[in-house]
Amino acid sequence: MDTAERKRLVTRHTDEVVTEEELEELLEEPDPSVYIGYAPTGEMHIGHFTTIRKLADFLRADIDVTVLIADLHAHLDDEKSPFDLLEARSVYYRTAIEAMVEAAGADPEAIEFVEGTEFQLEQPYTLELYRLLADTTISRAQRAGSEVVRQSENPKLGGLVYTLMQSLDVAALDADIAYGGIDQRGIYMLAREVLPEHGHEKPLCLFAPLLSGLSGGKMSASEAGSKVNLTDDPDTVAEKIEGAYCPQGEVEDNGVLEYLEHLVFPILAEAGEPFVVERPEEYGGDIVYEEYGDLESEFVSGELHPQDLKIATGEAIAEVIAPIRERFEAEPELLAEAYPESHD
Repeated sequence: MDTAERKRLVTRHTDEVVTEEELEELLEEPDPSVYIGYAPTGEMHIGHFTTIRKLADFLRADIDVTVLIADLHAHLDDEKSPFDLLEARSVYYRTAIEAMVEAAGADPEAIEFVEGTEFQLEQPYTLELYRLLADTTISRAQRAGSEVVRQSENPKLGGLVYTLMQSLDVAALDADIAYGGIDQRGIYMLAREVLPEHGHEKPLCLFAPLLSGLSGGKMSASEAGSKVNLTDDPDTVAEKIEGAYCPQGEVEDNGVLEYLEHLVFPILAEAGEPFVVERPEEYGGDIVYEEYGDLESEFVSGELHPQDLKIATGEAIAEVIAPIRERFEAEPELLAEAYPESHD
């Protein structure tokens, strides 16, 4: 595979690359590596699936992939995960990520999984962290983590340490590329500033877009209707997509279109399958889309009705998450132990 094709795989479905010149140089080197971290807090959902599907692109581009199950981070961020549930939630997160990678058509065994507690409690990590704490101001740490860590007028120290730990994780895991949502930008820009000051390489940063919720605007973990859960059955998926914000011709804040573009179409493409909108013959018959851009164009022009789009999207998403849902149906103890308050 040539460098141009590797770059296409690495950069597609991303929001920003810092920087493209650095990426081109990196792809000329042997064995480049990328890391992404997930703090095991709430249950994973379709929003996570879009970033995890991207891991399949990295693997296809011959890039070594490390996934950090950031268990300590989950507790440091305002105790979003109680300490006694960290192990169970870490097991659940790893299982969910492996299932999503496999559903995206890649081999989860090609990914290296690491838990934060495996290296963040020992030397040399702890000494490096103390050094970062010594020369980083509170305001600088707050700015860097403002889009990630829960904010308040009187923040807990854990949230500030979280930000510096995430910056240091890049170096500790020896990653060439730090990958995450665009909300992580502040933290990884801090990493690019401070890591060279402590003798480490400046990481290349790759950011995924934050996708809209189904109700329009930002996806909310606390709003059930704004997202599809990985364990939703086909009827539930259909109901959520039916109620989604998707006015004719509107692309902005349209979660239905965004999940088609960044999740469904890429997975179908890897399987060599088109996206099919089924319609009665009196309404023009079925429409077959090989490319997302063609679907969006016909939706904007009015040739594709929102109701037809929603029905087809609900069926496609239900099919994409089916193997993940079935995995958890076969192992109900994973969710029961990780979230006993809602799965007892």
